Amino acid sequence: AMRFESRCHPATVGLVLASMCSLVSAFNPSGAMPHFARSLAKTARLAVPALSRSSFAERPGRMQEPALRRQFAAQGAASRLLCSASAADAEKTTGGLALAGGRMKVKQIFESSDDVIGKEVVVKGWVRTKRSQKTFSFIEVNDGSTPKGIQIVAQAELESYGEVDKLVTGSAVAVRGTIVESPGKGQKFEVKATEVELVGDCSGAEYPLQKKRHTLEFLRGIAHLRPRTNTLASVSRVRSALAQATHDFFKEQGFLYLQSPIVTASDCEGAGEMFRVTTLPSAVDKLPKTKEGEIDYSKDFFGKPAYLTVSGQLSAETYACALGDVYTFGPTFRAENSQTSRHLAEFWMIEPEMAFADLDGVIDNAERFVKHVVKHALETCPDDLAFFNSFYDKTLLTRLNKLVEQPFARVEYSEAVSLLQAEIAKDKSKWQFPDVEFGTDLSTEHERWLAETKFEAATFVYNYPRDIKAFYMRDNADGKTVAATDLLVPGIGELIGGSQREERLDVLEKKLKEFGLEPEDYWWYLDLRRYGSTPHGGYGLGFERLVCYVTGIENIRDAIAYPRYPGNAEF
Repeated sequence: AMRFESRCHPATVGLVLASMCSLVSAFNPSGAMPHFARSLAKTARLAVPALSRSSFAERPGRMQEPALRRQFAAQGAASRLLCSASAADAEKTTGGLALAGGRMKVKQIFESSDDVIGKEVVVKGWVRTKRSQKTFSFIEVNDGSTPKGIQIVAQAELESYGEVDKLVTGSAVAVRGTIVESPGKGQKFEVKATEVELVGDCSGAEYPLQKKRHTLEFLRGIAHLRPRTNTLASVSRVRSALAQATHDFFKEQGFLYLQSPIVTASDCEGAGEMFRVTTLPSAVDKLPKTKEGEIDYSKDFFGKPAYLTVSGQLSAETYACALGDVYTFGPTFRAENSQTSRHLAEFWMIEPEMAFADLDGVIDNAERFVKHVVKHALETCPDDLAFFNSFYDKTLLTRLNKLVEQPFARVEYSEAVSLLQAEIAKDKSKWQFPDVEFGTDLSTEHERWLAETKFEAATFVYNYPRDIKAFYMRDNADGKTVAATDLLVPGIGELIGGSQREERLDVLEKKLKEFGLEPEDYWWYLDLRRYGSTPHGGYGLGFERLVCYVTGIENIRDAIAYPRYPGNAEF
């Protein structure tokens, strides 16, 4: 009561407290009011003397409720009046327009019909530009809901026009006004202001985002401010749409969402490029040692070596073998010392796993998924994609629409190698990696040639050599290949990697040893093959690569909010 009394009329406080008391009593079948309920009643009577003491008598709640209901009904009009007055007072004391109700997002205004003309709204956002004339000013305000800002027209006779004079690019602002039809080109509506409030000043000369074009490399150094730029704001909206579409797709397909662990003792890829998680002392002379002189990880937090996961796949497999179809969508980590535009140390992976599925089932699901999320982005982010099409990739919209409408190509790895060999033989000088043979791990230039030139479509390459793929992929009958696939897309190269998993216990045990992994570390994974084993498969999609593909952004460091890569862990 004391906390609210500074903003609310005492009678309003009393009525609220009395209502709380009523609810406590009404739902208390024992009849006796708890001690705190009696305290509420006392406070309510002090605030509102008109409330009858008999209303709070210690009698059964079910009997008490009707009496309270009649008494509150009689005071309902007064209560509503007091609450309205309190709301108005609160707006004055807690930030005015900045916290006022009646807000309408800019995107919502733009998507409205003509019926919205004449409606009073509150617009809150940040100033993009301001143009002042003698008797009025044009202010473009963007609230992040869409690439375009809405034009605010503020007349000089406004009582709050002094606030308009303070506005600069980057200022936070709140505007109350009426939606009117805009006479300007390229905009259907604008807002005629009746009140303007400067919420957050941005007049400092050191503000790094001045009205000029900045390089993406420069913006990475101020990653906390770069969402305010057109490019990163559009990337963020498209990324959000793709994430939402991911969950929608798997929900529609009957998949369950699994939150797999981030800390693990398993190296899913068998590559060893993992970040270690430890609480052992950083001083070398204080590290616990074994008799052999090695670090004694039994003294560590988890009692064994632990790492940040490179994949949620193994965890997803365990649940797929019980629940049918599941997917993970979370952060993964790889300690690969790479400074290329295609690699991050922290990135997000989408990893579905399907029971009773072979490689064809994996490929079919992957194609449906990619088409679904790209179509969703085209439908929900048209302005953002038009921006990328204009400034980053003139063929973007054509490429995305073609992907949605056209079936994906499929080619065996051995045939893909033959096609590449024939093409490279025409002129080896055009290729950075001209040596291609069975067993070659295809490079990006090989992948892009297949998708962009040879098939002119997203392309699944499948049945890869077993020696260049992970231990868990199912061996084919030829003894040379595994039931694995990569999806190659124009402009990016590899987007998805997947396979049918090895469900045969004896084969998997041999492969673990062959890959230099200890079967004892994977005892739980092997149990899946011991108890009710079934053919199953899945795939992994690097989410940031998907964002790059859909937006046309070339550097993966611009596809995530705060990129982590060798030498950089800022923000």
